[in-house]
Amino acid sequence: MGGGGRGSGGHTAAPDVLSAPLRVQFDYTRSVGPTIGTFLAKLRARRIVGVRGSDGRVLVPPPEYDPVTSAPLTEFVDVADTGTVQSWTFVRDPLPGQPFDRPFAWALIKLDGADTTLLHAVDVSTPEDIHTGLRVVARWADETIGSIKDIACFEPGETSTAPAESSADGEPIEVLITPVDLQYTHSASPQETIYLRGLAEGKLLGGRTDAAGKVYFPPRGANPTDGRPTDEIVELPDRGIVTTFCIVNVPFMGQRIKPPYVAAYVLLDGADIPVLHLVLGCDASEVRMGMRVEAVWKPREEWGFGLSNVDHFRPTGEPDADYETYKHHL
Repeated sequence: MGGGGRGSGGHTAAPDVLSAPLRVQFDYTRSVGPTIGTFLAKLRARRIVGVRGSDGRVLVPPPEYDPVTSAPLTEFVDVADTGTVQSWTFVRDPLPGQPFDRPFAWALIKLDGADTTLLHAVDVSTPEDIHTGLRVVARWADETIGSIKDIACFEPGETSTAPAESSADGEPIEVLITPVDLQYTHSASPQETIYLRGLAEGKLLGGRTDAAGKVYFPPRGANPTDGRPTDEIVELPDRGIVTTFCIVNVPFMGQRIKPPYVAAYVLLDGADIPVLHLVLGCDASEVRMGMRVEAVWKPREEWGFGLSNVDHFRPTGEPDADYETYKHHL
């Protein structure tokens, strides 16, 4: 698996590019501070507040710092949960995760008592049901938790539906957890496609402009110094040198290896750019700059179109490379 070297280059016709759906999901956790924390706590109590700026305007949602003076803002002002649509756009085909699974509108709404607008969903079924100047009222969620989603949406109307017992704020909101879910289709470049198809065959393929050019792994579409295309494909061996590394000691969500372990930049023999990967097979404290390593491939039946076909790198037991060999690649 892997083989060849700098002398195995050849120009390859561009293939039909690969593409695949990708999805990134994680929970983004942040501390909110006193301003946003107060805003969220009031929402949990089915109330809406803004802050008064240095120019006298009531700003909703409340920013932490004055847009004019940049000073912290601390004067909270209650505003109504009724307001007026200032502008809007209609959504005929909602996406997953949006407030409705049926047509609705997004609108900028100036709440009564506020001087700025709040973006939120308006429950209307056709574009004819919404217009600039439409009076709307908040529809509150059945259960409130301290989130902008405590306002389920707005709907045409004039009268607040917030329950009378909504005055108690309860414990302050200090942390906000926001689920992030990104779905998109990635189309590989021609050079990236050659690289990915090579990985599916157990090959490590780099790219360069010509025999005198640097070998990039993974290959790039163009040489960053002169813009010439890196169309010459070079098959590289699956051995190399550790140039720099980091010992990971801190656990995190989704981690598949128990710390401590090493993430290192490995300069494959014949390449001019190191690639980031795991170095296992020895104690983390034994990994060092200049260490010779080799790829450990996953079983053939587990291969796909990705560098994850290489499970990790491990020490070869060969003498360390001389610093002069890799110092220009740090």
